[in-house]
Amino acid sequence: MNKILIPIVGLLCFSVQSIKAQNNCSKYYPMVEGSSFQYSMTNKKGKIDGVADYTVSSVENNGGSTAATMQMKYTDAKGKEVFISDYKITCTGDGIKIDYQSLMPSQMMKQYEDMGLEMEITGTDMELPNNLSVGQSLADSNVSVKMKMPGMNMTITVDMVNRKVEKYESVTTPAGTFDCYLITADNKSEVMNMNQDMTSKLWLAEGIGMVRQESYNKKGDLVNRTELTMFNK
Repeated sequence: MNKILIPIVGLLCFSVQSIKAQNNCSKYYPMVEGSSFQYSMTNKKGKIDGVADYTVSSVENNGGSTAATMQMKYTDAKGKEVFISDYKITCTGDGIKIDYQSLMPSQMMKQYEDMGLEMEITGTDMELPNNLSVGQSLADSNVSVKMKMPGMNMTITVDMVNRKVEKYESVTTPAGTFDCYLITADNKSEVMNMNQDMTSKLWLAEGIGMVRQESYNKKGDLVNRTELTMFNK
């Protein structure tokens, strides 16, 4: 069962933090076909856990909104491909939203179906408005995954609450130095009646998107970090 739960929870937490999009409708995320991003994930000791490569594979404009298809490839610390995912992002003049229904990698879903597992994903879109300012509070977000197998029903939930724009500062990663808004949030997850509370910090740069993201446990200790290591558009 852990082989099922670990990738699901990990993907949900990372995807909720790293939404990408833009044409002219979001000032923070470039949504240009062919744009690519690479993020490296490290543990509390700074050791690489994995690398996620994103590419904007297609962009469609429809009236007042723009939709993009994102391709994500995740490889582990040894360079082994773990999964490939396609999901859709919708962008309007106010900001961006994510399509939770398309979050799960089709490759992973096929494996679960072969195991007799049925899955349903629902959630409240996480919104990222264009008019960010220090001190601003942002709407809560959540995603829920219901799974059914013979003799077992289970629900995984991830909630992001108390989202707030804390400050504006410069951040340096291997991809360069960027002026960013720092957004903090409380992340609450529940898996098989086991609860986990963490806090997160997200650094967001105009025209780039997520530059760095960090997670902390209840004691305030760093658990993991994800940061931009390559960017092309």
